[in-house]
Amino acid sequence: MKMSAPIVGGASVPAADRTGSAARSERVLDFLALTKPRLNLLVLITTLAGLYLAAPEGVALALAAHTLVGTALVAGGAAALNQVWERETDRLMNRTRTRPLPRGRLRVAEGMWFGLMLSAAGLVDLALWTTPAAAAVAAVTLMSYVLVYTPLKTRTQLATLVGAVPGALPPVIGWAAATGEITVPAIVLFGIVFFWQMPHFLAIAWMYKEDYAAAGIPLLPVEEPDGRRTGRQALLYTATLWPVSLLPAGVGLAGVTYSAVATSLGIVFIWLSVVFARHRSRENARQLFLFSITYLPLLLGALVADRLWF
Repeated sequence: MKMSAPIVGGASVPAADRTGSAARSERVLDFLALTKPRLNLLVLITTLAGLYLAAPEGVALALAAHTLVGTALVAGGAAALNQVWERETDRLMNRTRTRPLPRGRLRVAEGMWFGLMLSAAGLVDLALWTTPAAAAVAAVTLMSYVLVYTPLKTRTQLATLVGAVPGALPPVIGWAAATGEITVPAIVLFGIVFFWQMPHFLAIAWMYKEDYAAAGIPLLPVEEPDGRRTGRQALLYTATLWPVSLLPAGVGLAGVTYSAVATSLGIVFIWLSVVFARHRSRENARQLFLFSITYLPLLLGALVADRLWF
């Protein structure tokens, strides 16, 4: 029996057109997935924080827009190139095997060119419409993430430390976009995000250690299955983050209100790390992870609020 096409506005829509439209929408979503939008939302939050902390008197809308757009393009391009490189290991892990490249919904060449074009567009946008310093920091972020961190992931557990460097550079991009230079406060922001990433990464590594083991990625929980060093390191980095998070008050970025918030958040973060270090369950790792993704926006929000209004 022949199926009739649906009537839309008095005209029938051929089934082939509907299929083609759905396929195009799926391809758009697949390309969007290559940019890791949820992960890179945090990148933009930290970039925006760096921008406004550097210019508490206010930032021109055009500068803010180009800083965010340029950074988003570079971050999205880096994520796409990372997925091109890791497509074989992604195919071996349950949480990544449905990504567009492992499933063959996009070709490798498509992912490569997409990542390169996004990255180039972002760097050009930052160079032309913000400052050369911001573009330079973004270029270092891109190259260290794609060319250093990504290939190291399958070779050494130290890749986690290396990966924390590009992950901590977005607030420096924002600072450099506002000021045209990298000063001590920008380095303090880098330190906060750097040390924050370590317990965050270690919690993820513990939750998905079976996946990483299946893919041959030698993260610490894979190399040491009992998790004692994983717990100790998570606690060590969280404890180090607390005094580092108080440095903004010492470099003129914040005052008493921010320091009180940073201290309160730090106590909770350390306590959750202690719980995880003592009882290395998936649930405790999950609680540490969930608080980590809450901690950073709250801390930076308190820092910006203290800088602008107190």
